[in-house]
Amino acid sequence: MKSPHVYDKAKYHHNTVAEHNLPHEHAFHHTAVFLRWLIENRLMSDFFEEEQKEDLNKFRIGKISILEIYSWWDGCLVDDMLSKEGNAFALYYFDFKQGRYIHDYIAALKGSLPTEFHVKYTNENYQIMQKTIDRKDKEWKKPKWSWWPFRKKDGA
Repeated sequence: MKSPHVYDKAKYHHNTVAEHNLPHEHAFHHTAVFLRWLIENRLMSDFFEEEQKEDLNKFRIGKISILEIYSWWDGCLVDDMLSKEGNAFALYYFDFKQGRYIHDYIAALKGSLPTEFHVKYTNENYQIMQKTIDRKDKEWKKPKWSWWPFRKKDGA
């Protein structure tokens, strides 16, 4: 049996957040943005959707926040929470070793703040990152051979 792939855990960041005297929930913010995007784009696993059905409905109508959903999963983003496509995209973009997500997050939101952990989770910050993630998703889905001169105009 393979071990789950852990994309991130808020607890990995608790010491850094504490060192900066930030509220505990700041360890959740950067991953909560990505989790929200995954949920809004229906890239969660059937397991996750079923386990969270009632809460996801509340989230989708604005009754609870993404931070609440993420905290109910102990601040963990793990592969079994995501669909096959969601995992493929997360490995490409979000994975801290090979992806660009955290670099884009810092570039888009950190500004003059001391660290990325100082960035607050707000709807405005989510909207900024949503555009970036959407763009990266489109790039990822683009055919890898689009430059090929014999490629048909209809994309085949």
